[in-house]
Amino acid sequence: MSNAKLETRFANEIAGKFLVPSYQRGYRWGTDEVTRLLDDVFNLKGEGGEKSKNYCLQPIVVKKLEEKFFEVIDGQQRLTTLFLIYSYMYEVGGNFFGAPKFSLSYETRKKSETFLANIANNLNLRDENIDFYFMSNAYEEIKNWFKFKGECSVIMPDIKNLFAYNVKIIWYEVDDTEDSNAMFTRLNIGKIPLTSAELVKAMFLSSNRMDERTQDEIALQWDNIEKELHNESFWYFLTNNSEKKYQTRIDLVLDLKSERKIDEREKYFTFFYFDRLSKEKDLNEVWREIVQTFFTLKDWYENHNLYHKIGYLIASKYKNLAEIFQASQGKTKRQFFCKLDDFIKSSVALRSDDSYLSWTYEKDREKIRRLLLLFNVESVRQNGEQSQWFPFAKFKFSTDGKNAWSLEHINAVNSPNKGTQDEWRKWLELHLSAVKSVDETLANEIKKLLELKNFSYERFESIQDKVLAKLSPAGGVEDDDSISNLALLKVGDNAALSNSVFDVKRDEIIRLDMHGAFIPFCTKMVFLKYYTQSEKNQTHYWSVDDKKNYISTINEKLKNYLSQPIEFKNF
Repeated sequence: MSNAKLETRFANEIAGKFLVPSYQRGYRWGTDEVTRLLDDVFNLKGEGGEKSKNYCLQPIVVKKLEEKFFEVIDGQQRLTTLFLIYSYMYEVGGNFFGAPKFSLSYETRKKSETFLANIANNLNLRDENIDFYFMSNAYEEIKNWFKFKGECSVIMPDIKNLFAYNVKIIWYEVDDTEDSNAMFTRLNIGKIPLTSAELVKAMFLSSNRMDERTQDEIALQWDNIEKELHNESFWYFLTNNSEKKYQTRIDLVLDLKSERKIDEREKYFTFFYFDRLSKEKDLNEVWREIVQTFFTLKDWYENHNLYHKIGYLIASKYKNLAEIFQASQGKTKRQFFCKLDDFIKSSVALRSDDSYLSWTYEKDREKIRRLLLLFNVESVRQNGEQSQWFPFAKFKFSTDGKNAWSLEHINAVNSPNKGTQDEWRKWLELHLSAVKSVDETLANEIKKLLELKNFSYERFESIQDKVLAKLSPAGGVEDDDSISNLALLKVGDNAALSNSVFDVKRDEIIRLDMHGAFIPFCTKMVFLKYYTQSEKNQTHYWSVDDKKNYISTINEKLKNYLSQPIEFKNF
């Protein structure tokens, strides 16, 4: 049975003898770290009758060597600074504040315990070694901080009370068989701190309230949950965040169970939640609740309809996982489905004085992007084949790690931005092949212009107008910012492609598709003209008939969610 211990303690409850082993570097906190700690504690004090806030220091990780004698594996900088603060308050206030309840000895500094025990009178020894130098400077910084804050007889009682009732530490006493050096290396190489998930896991595996077999089962289940969450399809169904936000992915499940808010700044909020819960409930029950939360998420992921409805709400950023999980509590499956449909309707709802016809690229970009994402997701969901699932992972993060599918015009629109010569040249190069198929003479004009080292915007604009006349409906570019001329299209920073005609964008979609890149379902349908019913179908531009059929399909797929059908904008 493990004899490890994990608990929370108030700072003034730290007691015993502490050895800082030789594998750790010495004390190195400077002015900034010392004053930041004191400021953080002082700012907890409530004003005008308000309750003081709570504060948590980083974990202190120790291994018990003898009764009340510990080896410090992690947290020695904080522990030493706390000792220096208590020492200064004792020097000024005497027995009213009391001497520190613990002592410190640095293994590499044989006189360190004696030096620290009477540091106020040992400052003249600061130059004896680098540790004494930093300790002396920190002590004097503490003295200066109190003097700057005001009357010590007023400030010190506040600090004493805050350390006694508001400042907590996470006390992690590892098993006495733990390899201290190896654990120190894991925690400090690359400055990897303990996470809430690691601490919650340690809470279960170090408790004497569970037998060893149960702890082994929990450790196995924990690893299996973490492994399943590393399925990219599952993970990016649940969240829009890359794994960089979470050092372990089970953090997401624990945060969800603890009802941690997105803007919650307390690093160990989730751990403190489970620490409190473990004092109120049987630990086996606490673990069952965590597992049940995970299986709820897995059930959603494996249900074709729930996967698409929930996946859309999260991918569109209209709702996050916590809000959806909260909405599911206490509801039957049917009630939950209805709630999800209500969320989806709200995500694309109109104001009372609004219409979808009035939505434009410039002023309603995000709303249209959300609507077209819903169109893509619903088109896949309604396809009638359970084998087809919208790939949220691929949609959210392409190979370059960016959410690359932005809202773009299907056919070129007039742009007030002249751009640069490099962009003009790229635009001509992109359109050369399309022009060649319809007008050899114009293609030769483009080639001759591209042969020049430099050319004016006027020369580029003249040829651009001719190209657009050939490759755009009605012989020219329309100022069409409406839904009928918009799709989810990957152009990145390529300004030339962004303002290209339909034929050029179509070629890029085909090129990406041939190379195995993910193309949103409806974007592919648009550029392959699968929505167009006209017998006079052509591939060079996005015509009025194309737009009408596109809007008609969107209305059909989203009829259960739109406030009213999308009207077609005539030009």
